[in-house]
Amino acid sequence: MSEPLPTFETREEVMFFDTDCGGVVHNLAYLRMIETCRTRLAAQEMGMDLPAMASTRLFPVLIRTEVDYKRPGKLGDWIVLRGRLAEVSRARFIFECSLFRESDSELLVTARQSLALVQMPEGKPVRLPVEWLAKWG
Repeated sequence: MSEPLPTFETREEVMFFDTDCGGVVHNLAYLRMIETCRTRLAAQEMGMDLPAMASTRLFPVLIRTEVDYKRPGKLGDWIVLRGRLAEVSRARFIFECSLFRESDSELLVTARQSLALVQMPEGKPVRLPVEWLAKWG
């Protein structure tokens, strides 16, 4: 029987460097936040922490990112990021993330990313670990 798919929640404050001249969160800042959430989920819930990846030279690589911008975040907002492993197949996995403004729970951004594992330095795609399929497939 499969285990529940892993989830992770964190929060970040919108800093000056995250915004444009109007004080609105820039799209690159959202992508950085999504990347942080996904990296922490992988490390804490999937056994893919940075030292493990460095020693095995097996890295998750983005294949596709879809982002829907719903509402603007602004300078000083606290943003809650809720990420989850949404799907696991033999060759790829899907991460989904939603970003909410903490003060009013307004949905700001949704994202869906497809990833594969690549063995470096060869750059060779590899199948996902059989343990992942047994656990979450």
